[in-house]
Amino acid sequence: MGRDDGPRVRVPRQRDPERGPEDEAVLHFSVLGPVRVGRGGEPLASGSPQQRALLTALLLRGGHTATAAELIDGIWGDEPPSQALAAVRTYASRLRKVLGPDVLVSDSGGYALRTAPGALDLTVAQQIAGEAEKARAGGDRDAARTLLNKALGLWDGEALASVPGPYADYQRTRLEEWRLQLTETRLDLDLEAGCHAEAVSELTALTAAHPLRERLRELLMVALYRSGRQAEALAVYADTRRLLAEELGVDPRQELAQLQQRILRADEELARPADDPAPAAAPVRPAQLPATVPDFTGRSGFVRELGDRLATAEGSVMAVSALAGIGGVGKTTLAVHVAHQARRHFPDGQLYVDLQGAGARAAEPETVLGAFLRALGTADSAIPDTLDERAALYRSTLDGRRVLVLLDNAHDAAQIRPLLPGTEGCAALVTSRVRMVDLAGAHLVDLDVMSPEEALQLFTRIVGEERINSEREAALDVVAACGFLPLAIRIAASRLASRRTWTVSVLAAKLADERRRLDELQAGDLAVKATFELGYGQLEPAQARAFRLLGLADGPDISLAAAAALLDLDPHTAEDLLEALVDTSLVESAAPGRYRYHDLVRLYARSCAERDEQAPGEREEALSRLLDFYLATAAGVYALERPGDRAVVHLVSPDRPGLAFADGHAAVDWLYGEANALLACANQCASSGMLRRAVDLLCAAKDLAESGANSRQYETTGTALRDAARAAGDSGAEARARASLSTVYLVSGRFALADEEAMHAMQLARVSGDPIPACWAPNDRGIIAFYQGRHTDGERFLQEAIDNYRADANPVGEASALCNLSRIHVDMGRMASAVELAQQGTAIFDGMGLSLRTANGRFALGIALTRAGRCAEALDQLAEALRVFQTNRQRLWEGSTHFRIAEAHLAALRPAQAAQHAEQALALRVIGGEWMRGNVLTTLGRALDLLGQSDRARACWQEALSIYEQTGATEADEVRGLLAPAAAA
Repeated sequence: MGRDDGPRVRVPRQRDPERGPEDEAVLHFSVLGPVRVGRGGEPLASGSPQQRALLTALLLRGGHTATAAELIDGIWGDEPPSQALAAVRTYASRLRKVLGPDVLVSDSGGYALRTAPGALDLTVAQQIAGEAEKARAGGDRDAARTLLNKALGLWDGEALASVPGPYADYQRTRLEEWRLQLTETRLDLDLEAGCHAEAVSELTALTAAHPLRERLRELLMVALYRSGRQAEALAVYADTRRLLAEELGVDPRQELAQLQQRILRADEELARPADDPAPAAAPVRPAQLPATVPDFTGRSGFVRELGDRLATAEGSVMAVSALAGIGGVGKTTLAVHVAHQARRHFPDGQLYVDLQGAGARAAEPETVLGAFLRALGTADSAIPDTLDERAALYRSTLDGRRVLVLLDNAHDAAQIRPLLPGTEGCAALVTSRVRMVDLAGAHLVDLDVMSPEEALQLFTRIVGEERINSEREAALDVVAACGFLPLAIRIAASRLASRRTWTVSVLAAKLADERRRLDELQAGDLAVKATFELGYGQLEPAQARAFRLLGLADGPDISLAAAAALLDLDPHTAEDLLEALVDTSLVESAAPGRYRYHDLVRLYARSCAERDEQAPGEREEALSRLLDFYLATAAGVYALERPGDRAVVHLVSPDRPGLAFADGHAAVDWLYGEANALLACANQCASSGMLRRAVDLLCAAKDLAESGANSRQYETTGTALRDAARAAGDSGAEARARASLSTVYLVSGRFALADEEAMHAMQLARVSGDPIPACWAPNDRGIIAFYQGRHTDGERFLQEAIDNYRADANPVGEASALCNLSRIHVDMGRMASAVELAQQGTAIFDGMGLSLRTANGRFALGIALTRAGRCAEALDQLAEALRVFQTNRQRLWEGSTHFRIAEAHLAALRPAQAAQHAEQALALRVIGGEWMRGNVLTTLGRALDLLGQSDRARACWQEALSIYEQTGATEADEVRGLLAPAAAA
């Protein structure tokens, strides 16, 4: 059979995956892996290796006839057996019995296969790859990536695995080359999409497997450079140049050398995905403007003035217009209306953000820039960490585009400067309660209240002409009482529109009561307060009570269940009240079942609570009910996640029940979804008589610290509770708060702070006998001592923790401490006891059905087995731990497990796999902060060095050494030793 020509393949239509009963007898063949035959999902026998070789030769002919001579040549080559023709006939006969006489047919002295369209996985892959190519040419990069992944997913290992003969060898090589080409194309698309950090891990493994393939090296250099790892990118080039010289005696190709020069120059164009040579995919065009109000009224002079400014933005560097005015004057409404009218001048999109500048928690510019960059099509992995880097990337992304940016409710000029485009053709509209006199080049607009005519027109549009025409004088009285403030008019009109039995005169009489509103507008917050006084004065008593009390909670929003607990009402009644408040615009519906206040409205609601609450202690009781709800529910989540852990038994028993969950996933979803509100409630109760319950809420929400989620807010809350407990002389609450703080410091790698908190917690617990800090604190101190290389101290602390857990009859805690002690025994070289301790802990977790905690046990056992030289067993344990951590969204644990898998592969002398998992650990981050990141880089460097990529290895070690020197870690000497031979060479 001629081996110079590829098989002539007829591309079939892809089979519909929804097969009907009539398709059950259709044969399906696989060559992208072991050669297999199946019918209706059931495997069929394909015979001996030589018989599979014959089947392969026929399948890859695409329905064309192969002569007996071609088949003999393809199966045996130049040295066929004496009975080769008879053997071919025997193989064909056996296959015909399996496949059917209509499938394998004799034709012109040879054989051919007659298969249904889509029966061969190779032809399906070719069809999908063709569709991917068309999608890419048409500019649909995402579709092309999806299709290429689908095509590559049809492979199941090496093509034509274990099939003998020269024809199979040739085709195997050809198919592997095609697979690599598809992979390179898909990786190229990944880089164009900004997924550089994710691509590094795969490219590291591929370059290890194909060290002489320069295209893969080129893609790896680009991925590393765009991930901010310039030194490693240059090291890849140095490794490649040395390898090519040693192996082939040639220099890198010109494209690779040019890429090195671009990296040396820190080429800005290279730092972002290059344009496709084919028609580019349509850029992301954000359209984030809120809906304009259908009853927008008046402001014609301002609309014309601002519209003219925006219409001329194309010819200027940037047009900035800043609207200022008191709260409720209609700044946002005007800005949104003008922005919608100007959309045609900004065809590349419109961005919008509420900067929350009127409240105590104004939006951080770096957070806003992250959201803007994502809206403009930047992948998460390509968004840098610092404000300056994000601002620079934001301006670069907007370069050449015509985008309108609406920055609503700004705090001051400093907040918005990083958010201004600064490029020709773009424009920014800013609203704020303060005049932006220090915003250079801005066009300032001071927005005043409406004229009486405009105010009456707005009121009429909302209420309806029929009701206003008969009571025009009363309507004028209403808008005058509203101070001609648009928001106040809208609230009053909405109430009247929803009450068909009211006349305009009734509303006017209500507003005429000066006890319910201020006589005149004033500057600052008082003007806003006057506006909301109008809406509040029209509430029914139950609605007014709900408005006042709900404003007491510090969280960014509140769920219906939490609101019902705070109000001491059943959920249905609470929902009716909340929806009524939404109708009056005093409360916003953040999402189904969730409610929030505008910051200014919350301040007003609290002032109402201080002024209007009649029952003594009603405000404190409301917060106490909310705290009870959070504590009861969080304790339930803790118990569900850790069956048998007695820590929850020692928490204060709240007076009110919390939510109950059917499964752990729903419980975890609740904890993470309520994290901000829950921690805000605990923080809020730090200085009240609810201190002990607030501390216990922190303990019950320990998962938020261990997972790395909400760690900053958890730390802030823990610090406030610790300080409050110390000021109050409550040593029990202080010990628990310190034990909780120790955990969050430990997870982030701040070992000195963690050890200090745990030490104080242990001292206090020894006096009080409180089992929670008595168990948690020495366990944490043992882990800290392990990380710091103080093995004797660590063993002593962990043994104390084990004794305390046993005294408390807490097997779950005991198992955790046993696994931690295993880690210390590993470092002390006591491998037998290390494995035994980890097995004991894992057995306890397994016996109690604790999947997440069992994963922690398997993690420790995997480390011990790796160091004991039992790498295959270690990888089994770590793989199962990784699966559980991924399922439970424990991102830091997931990254740490990838690191330990990398160590196991390295110990088993599989450096390519080790490098791949180490890269994934870097992408996900690991427990232990920067110090542990240095360990990952050290391991990655060792793997790369074994792969012959010594320059890139050196770059990893240099970065690790910098981390160790900054943190004072003892591992610095080890890395210096690794770098010394490289320096000498």
